[in-house]
Amino acid sequence: MSLARHLDPIVAIATAPGRGAVGIVRVSGRGLVALGQTLTGATLQPRRAHYGPFLAADGQPIDHGLALYFPAPHSYTGEDVLELQAHGGPVVLQLLLARCLEVGTHLGMRLAEPGEFTQRAFLNDKLDLAQAEAVADLIDASTEAAARSASRSLAGAFSHEIDALAERIVTLRMLVEATLDFPEEEIDFLEAADARGKLAAIQAAVAGVLARARQGALLREGLRVVLAGQPNVGKSSLLNALAGAELAIVTPIAGTTRDRVSETIQIEGVPIHITDTAGLRDDADASDEVERIGVARSWESIASADAIVFLHDLTRWDDPDYQAADAVIAQRLGVADPARLLQVFNKADSGRPLPPGRDGLCLSARTGEGLEALRHALLARAGWQAAPEGVFIARTRHVQALRLTAEHLAQAADHAAQADAALDLFAEELRLAHQALQQITGKFSADDLLGEIFGRFCIGK
Repeated sequence: MSLARHLDPIVAIATAPGRGAVGIVRVSGRGLVALGQTLTGATLQPRRAHYGPFLAADGQPIDHGLALYFPAPHSYTGEDVLELQAHGGPVVLQLLLARCLEVGTHLGMRLAEPGEFTQRAFLNDKLDLAQAEAVADLIDASTEAAARSASRSLAGAFSHEIDALAERIVTLRMLVEATLDFPEEEIDFLEAADARGKLAAIQAAVAGVLARARQGALLREGLRVVLAGQPNVGKSSLLNALAGAELAIVTPIAGTTRDRVSETIQIEGVPIHITDTAGLRDDADASDEVERIGVARSWESIASADAIVFLHDLTRWDDPDYQAADAVIAQRLGVADPARLLQVFNKADSGRPLPPGRDGLCLSARTGEGLEALRHALLARAGWQAAPEGVFIARTRHVQALRLTAEHLAQAADHAAQADAALDLFAEELRLAHQALQQITGKFSADDLLGEIFGRFCIGK
């Protein structure tokens, strides 16, 4: 998205595609009073709903509905905004959209790009970047907890914490940089001002926000879990049990699952994206080409998973061939990343105990025994803690920016602790920490980052 075009008037259908009771066409730009008058045949009063016809070029009504006019700067984008609320038929909305473009030709009006309305709100200081991202996160929220957290971020909870941290860093920067003009007194001055104590307090505060941001990122992005194991160990049954629905076909025939089957559930508000995969066994033993492809896709899913549930069959544990095949799979999974592995033993309803010397969870996908323990284990593997009410939605880039801030503050602490008190380096690390922190709210952001962020929004928002 080009920032050079942000002065053009823009228009888009702001409601989802398809038929509905109401559809909205949204316009943003400068000098929309005349546009509203041409479209409605009336002078629109600010922030008051006007009911009447939406007029075509020949004066005939395209539809009847509500027109709302929000003059700048008191609007979502900070520009003049006109909203036409009509019946939600695709043809009606397309006619209204075409009419807006026709009337706005002399203004240079064009179709809005994805996220451009919210981008203008950011550029016009109606929202900071974290709040703007929260708009998309609120729309995309897949759980109630994620929606509530996104709403808090949109209201500014996350931004306020970041701004407060930034202000504390700036205050310390001013203190340190001021002493650079008085080198003969700098060490005593900083000691008297407790600069290192202030820095330690800032580091602790950043660590706290980082921990909550990790929780917020997990609420937004969820945890990708893959069910892996040999054929017929109960992976599909476990998926169905966790989802509470018959999503995957379950039969006693090995190799029933030929391709990946995915479902998203929520545990304590955290989205868990579970993928059931084809049973793992040597390609040479696979019965046909379809299953070989399925096994290859299983390994692809395993490679990108956040957590791997390695499922074992208690009823076959005494079979030497089964154990040998399990050992081959375990070796390959362990090489991938042992920290992601969760050992789970299925068919506990058979009465078989956990094999000697083995650690893991015992459960029964058929009866539901042990499922709650598995749910808690998955949350623990993700690093989730019971969410306090103040958790805000966050993204991976926010977490990375906070980590970078913490790293620069740690470097600053090292310089401050040196006997010769390298204050120039101390000040530089504080500046870099401040700069990293400001990336979150967009006060220090490259244009390509903005294009990447807003390009993922839906058109009309």
